[in-house]
Amino acid sequence: MIHDLAYTSKIILVDYGKEVEHEIAFLEEIIKNNPLLESVYRSRWLAIKLLESDDEIISRVKTVPNSEQLLEKAKLSVEHLRSIYDDDVDIIIADRRYGWINGLMRETVTRSSQSRITLSDKIDKVVTNRVLGIPIFLVMMWFVFKFTTDVAGPFLDWVDGVIAGPITSWVVALLGLMGLGGSWVESLFMDGIIAGVGGVLVFVPVLMSLYLALAVLEDSGYMARAAFVMDRLMHVLGLHGKSFLPMIVGFGCTVPAFYATRTLENERDRILTGLLVPFMSCGARLPVYVLFAAIFFPQNAGTMIFIMYILGIAIAIILGMLLKNTIFKTKHKGSFVMELPPYRLPTLKGIWINMWERTSSFVKKAWTIILGTSIVIWLLLAIPIGGSGEFASTDVDNSAFAGFSRILAPVFKPAGFGSWEASGSIITGFVAKEVVVSTMSQVYDVEAEEEGAEEPTTILEDIGSILSSFVQSTIDTVKSIPLMVGINLFEDEGEEDLTGLMVAIQDGFTKSSNGHGMLAGLAFMIFTLLYTPCMVAVAAERQEFGTKWMWVSIIGQFLLAWIVSVIVFQGGIILGLG
Repeated sequence: MIHDLAYTSKIILVDYGKEVEHEIAFLEEIIKNNPLLESVYRSRWLAIKLLESDDEIISRVKTVPNSEQLLEKAKLSVEHLRSIYDDDVDIIIADRRYGWINGLMRETVTRSSQSRITLSDKIDKVVTNRVLGIPIFLVMMWFVFKFTTDVAGPFLDWVDGVIAGPITSWVVALLGLMGLGGSWVESLFMDGIIAGVGGVLVFVPVLMSLYLALAVLEDSGYMARAAFVMDRLMHVLGLHGKSFLPMIVGFGCTVPAFYATRTLENERDRILTGLLVPFMSCGARLPVYVLFAAIFFPQNAGTMIFIMYILGIAIAIILGMLLKNTIFKTKHKGSFVMELPPYRLPTLKGIWINMWERTSSFVKKAWTIILGTSIVIWLLLAIPIGGSGEFASTDVDNSAFAGFSRILAPVFKPAGFGSWEASGSIITGFVAKEVVVSTMSQVYDVEAEEEGAEEPTTILEDIGSILSSFVQSTIDTVKSIPLMVGINLFEDEGEEDLTGLMVAIQDGFTKSSNGHGMLAGLAFMIFTLLYTPCMVAVAAERQEFGTKWMWVSIIGQFLLAWIVSVIVFQGGIILGLG
């Protein structure tokens, strides 16, 4: 807050421009006609605070008798100035103040030519530019997801090979030594724990790559600029600029994003931001995007993942504009003031800590929620409700899980993924979005497509194979980095083969959509993006916003996800796509 400056008997006033000064003078005359206000506040200072819509000052003025006319005239003055400048009045006043301060500094402070403009200032002239700021932000996000898929791809195959190869063979051998080979215990470990948890752990390299890229952007100081750039967009939604901060957190996890809305003072802003946060793609959705992008869009996997994230932001913008003009009718919002840290070179230690904390949180979830859910799904898959199979040896089509999923499958048929496998995976995704992938690893019968048993190997041979394949994955990653910018320094080795699970999903979606597998896969990705978040996030939502808004979010997101995915699938068919 900058007050009028006084030097002895001379008062130096900040000139706020012809239009603003006219309104200040108009309000000053009204203030001077109220002796109670005149005795407490300087008339010019009070007029300026009313034009800035200072909530604290307005609440104090309301307690003064005969102040209704002043508040009403101040409101009209604010609307008049906003119509002239097409911007918030407090921003106009702040610009004038800082402009006056800048002029004062130029008159009184002498600087060397080298220190006037720092490197951060030069970069910010481009990065935070009103026109270029958002396009630069989108380009940066595209590079993040391109980096994520290109760098993580070889290591994803490595983890998949380790889990499906040595780890699986070790577990089978150990159970055989314990006399449990061929029993329901072996089925629990193979078809439940390894297939479920292992199917999710395969995507740990993807998440590590994402968190690595985000950590670099955060430590360098760019993410603070992103929040600053998005401030104007938040005002379009009728929200304070601070609302973008919970949304940035939402790209990591929805739960802390809900808690981050506590930084917003206004209850309306908190609720509206809370309704929009789930549309920011959390890290748990990334494994689904990666899996389906690799299956149906192998040549443009990184771009498709980027589109999913941008689509979530776009839908949040559209929904926010709709809500602010209906049940959340907005009024004037304050400006977003934040200090931009100087750019700095990220440290390896800082990046590692940031990346490891987020990745370890995902791994912990794999050993708790995902493990428990995988065991429950295995139990439902092990219980026969048809055919001649027995417990833990029945065909998946005749299992209790398949029977329950078939009841719900017609709901998703218009969206192209009406098979019981896909429908069941969507339902288990309510527990955690990573469970979508682990469920598919369990329900799609891949074993029939695999070749016969290989020659047994020793532990030392398995360890050597793990190490050698890791080295090869590292080499493949190095080769892929130049390709991010379209430079091919190595011979083209052709497309990578799809895994057994990928082939099974591709065939299943193609069959259930009558040959439109790509459209069905895209609709599934969009449904995963938009529908209700995990149960932990729902619990946090209830705690922060109440039961009413929790149910509005749950039902509203599910309906929106269904409508958009159906439009994409059916519209694609009409247009002859896929």
